[in-house]
Amino acid sequence: MTVVSDDVVGVDTARARASWAADDPWVGELRDPDGAGRAAVLRLRGLLLRATRHQVWSLRHQLPRAGAGDLEDLAQQAADDALVDVLRRLDSFEGRSRFTTWAYKFGILHGGAAVRKQAWRHREVPLSDRLTVVDRAATPAGVSEGHDLAAAIRAAIADALTPHQRRVALALLVEEVPIDVLAERLGSNRNALYKTLHDARQRLRARLAEDGFLDHLPGGSTR
Repeated sequence: MTVVSDDVVGVDTARARASWAADDPWVGELRDPDGAGRAAVLRLRGLLLRATRHQVWSLRHQLPRAGAGDLEDLAQQAADDALVDVLRRLDSFEGRSRFTTWAYKFGILHGGAAVRKQAWRHREVPLSDRLTVVDRAATPAGVSEGHDLAAAIRAAIADALTPHQRRVALALLVEEVPIDVLAERLGSNRNALYKTLHDARQRLRARLAEDGFLDHLPGGSTR
């Protein structure tokens, strides 16, 4: 009996996916520098526009003052952004799904981001240094445990994070400010804020683990 290692299987699977991706007609046409490539780009943008229109109109309740023309402008801008993103990430397509399914998700993502960004355009971005926790526990024991956990989280945010980490974490996680909006207001960028948020989460988890509260958090058990 021949034993095949997981490494060999993994390499073969990766090669197969790369082959499937390379064989997809969309990928080949989009890479064509001539007329076929330009036609494929136009078809791709049409696909992405359908996705962004769907998402923008699905979220139109977030923009109560926006008319049909405003929503169409957002969808068009989002489709342009999605097109650039798809073409930039073309080499990352692995053939796990149809190319159109893979690309359509970029339209949904950019359509949603465009709406959220527009919704926050004229709103003040809260950059609080303190967390307000509302405890809705139903039982006396739950109330006590909730109070202890809330106090531990507030203390960890106040003591374990830098002022910048604290403002970024509260704005993104509590106030749900879109990361693009926060980056624009702070004169930063998405990658820098993601790094700040990652570091903040690590510090919070370490502090809560040290204080014995990590098991209270989703996915926080160390057992």
